[in-house]
Amino acid sequence: MSLVLDPAAQDLLFREARTANTFTDEPVSDEQVQAIYDLVKYGPTAFNQSPLRITLVRSAEARERLVPHMAEGNRPKTATAPLVAILSADNEFHEELPQLFPHAPGIKDAFFSERPTRERAAGLNAALQAAYFIVGVRAAGLAAGPMTGFDFAGVQKEFLDDNHTPLMIVNIGRPGADAWFDRSPRLDYEQVVTTI
Repeated sequence: MSLVLDPAAQDLLFREARTANTFTDEPVSDEQVQAIYDLVKYGPTAFNQSPLRITLVRSAEARERLVPHMAEGNRPKTATAPLVAILSADNEFHEELPQLFPHAPGIKDAFFSERPTRERAAGLNAALQAAYFIVGVRAAGLAAGPMTGFDFAGVQKEFLDDNHTPLMIVNIGRPGADAWFDRSPRLDYEQVVTTI
């Protein structure tokens, strides 16, 4: 076997995992979210910059503020998911670099003194972390429903600040009835991998 990960874990994390569109009403606890974060925080980012920020939408009031910013087709599932997470990129991540990259104390100013550079780095590396987060949700035995169908400017204004750029919104919970669309095709190895 070419992979050391147990086949059941491979199925849980990848082959059988799907984007959920409905959820049961079973709650997602803070302890589950903590366990997810404590696992996925080890995924690599450039200079260990770790720019992902997670805003958990738990209260009914916050949910009512969020749902109107969702694309029409995403509103019902966002309104009823046990937990919704707004994933964003912290464009001021460089302030944490002395803690996160202590062996190179000058990295903060040498590479990230300009805001456009930070925004590009934050967007790419937070997107990597968002992917780890989705796999972490699956590792917790939950389903994720990641979405980019929403009003980015509206969500930023309503929930974030100018230093945080929204990336995606993820519904989280146990899959409900008719949770899955048919699986879409994937590209074959030969279509993706080139050896030079």
